[in-house]
Amino acid sequence: MRGRWATRPTLIVLGCVSGLLAVLALVLCALGVDGAVGRSRTAAPPAAVRPAVHTAVRPTIVPRSRWLDARTAHGQPPPRYDDRVVAVFVHHTDSPNAYDCADVPRIIRYLYAGQTGARNWDDIGYNFLVDRCGTIYEGRAGGVDRAVTGAHAQGFNHRTAGIAAIGTFTEGAVVPPAMTEAIAELAAWKLGLADVDPRGTVRLVSSNSLSRYAVGTAAVLPTLAGHNAGFMTTCPGAALTARLPAIRTRAAVLQGRR
Repeated sequence: MRGRWATRPTLIVLGCVSGLLAVLALVLCALGVDGAVGRSRTAAPPAAVRPAVHTAVRPTIVPRSRWLDARTAHGQPPPRYDDRVVAVFVHHTDSPNAYDCADVPRIIRYLYAGQTGARNWDDIGYNFLVDRCGTIYEGRAGGVDRAVTGAHAQGFNHRTAGIAAIGTFTEGAVVPPAMTEAIAELAAWKLGLADVDPRGTVRLVSSNSLSRYAVGTAAVLPTLAGHNAGFMTTCPGAALTARLPAIRTRAAVLQGRR
């Protein structure tokens, strides 16, 4: 993330972490973040925004209070905001797939603990997380309906949202239909707030040369992209990457597009 940090040095970190071993294990899936910790800038959205025409129903989103308890939470700076979200990056957490969905709050707490503890981030990097049963969880703090600057895509955290699929979706893995439907519903709603077509492309300027693009480079990327579109990584895994075209189409349908 761009900006000047007063209290801590800029960190270059990885965010596709092992779900159940996030506190102690090294990151298994490379994920870049620009300055995930330190003094924050807050900014309100602009007063005048073009009304969205292609919107979608907001899906049910479990608040972070359901997975973050007083024993786990720590003090953190205020959220950072952009003017709007014009693209979504899809990730996987590179954690076990055969989990009980009732256990997901605990899994997210491990992710949070690994990122804010061992890696010293200011918060969990993803804006949202989706489990194999299709349940959507609020990730990073700041308000699900606002353009919260995430810490999930090195060079492209601004004006984007990060959606993490809980599990490992490398080649040959089964991607649950409930999960892909939930990702489509979430992306349709989030991109619809700015009237962005999930099947389109967007011009984003890289803020960090450790992404696939040198700092300052204008890159044309899918509006609903895999993490590997902007960073040198296999995330979100070959199996989930193969599902992205269908997710884009479904999200467009949910927005009422033809």
